[in-house]
Amino acid sequence: MNPLPSSAGRSSAEPAVAVPSITYAALSMLLDYPDAALLDALDSIDACLREQLGALPATAASLAGLARFHAYLRGHDLLTLQENHVGLFDHGRATSLHLFEHVHGESRDRGQAMVDLLQTYERHGLSLNPGELPDYLPVFLEYLSRLPAPEAAALLGETAAILLALARQLARRGSHYGFVLGALLPLAGIAPGQVPPAPDAPVDDAAAPPTPADLRELDASHADAPVRFGGEPTSGPCAAEPDTQPIHFHARRPAAGHDPIRSSSRGQS
Repeated sequence: MNPLPSSAGRSSAEPAVAVPSITYAALSMLLDYPDAALLDALDSIDACLREQLGALPATAASLAGLARFHAYLRGHDLLTLQENHVGLFDHGRATSLHLFEHVHGESRDRGQAMVDLLQTYERHGLSLNPGELPDYLPVFLEYLSRLPAPEAAALLGETAAILLALARQLARRGSHYGFVLGALLPLAGIAPGQVPPAPDAPVDDAAAPPTPADLRELDASHADAPVRFGGEPTSGPCAAEPDTQPIHFHARRPAAGHDPIRSSSRGQS
């Protein structure tokens, strides 16, 4: 069953490219909120993507952009990386990493779509970390890493229109994260001529001033009712701290049959 809404749509007639599952896991880590585990695993991620993407004509061109993104990660302290991630992805729907937000906004349709997607994840043994929603792109990529390559490629292709719109927004802002989307687009079947050009001089996302459209979207998102699963969160001085989650390179979220590569706990955003 396809867990994505039909309104997600496609943007290209190009076939999606099947790649080994570890490729999705590596790209998931690069797009997720940066933490010490990402920086520790960066050499492994770099080697993995060079091996997997460099072997395919459709994706080899993205390696230069990924090298620039890795240099950006290595050239900034963790706090700056985290501020840039929040400044880019949490301040407006146009650059949101939540897939269904681009399709449904904060409507009830998005809530039902996320319930359906969450149930799909659970059937494949994928559990979410505290505070994560199932339509978060890094979570979706990790889900793809657990599927057979042809099935994963087909599902990623269903998000092509969303990914292309996001990539165009990142390119317009001159964001380093545009390099990661540039590697993801060919896998989703986006033709090379549609991939936005890489920025000549990427900027720090937290320092970039918001556009008028960003401010309008932020105001609208504050007016929407939040989407919640289950009961209200426990608050107050006696609230229990969330359990720490093991860090995986192949899988950052706990599931049966997945042994952690590292024993350190994952930072929460």
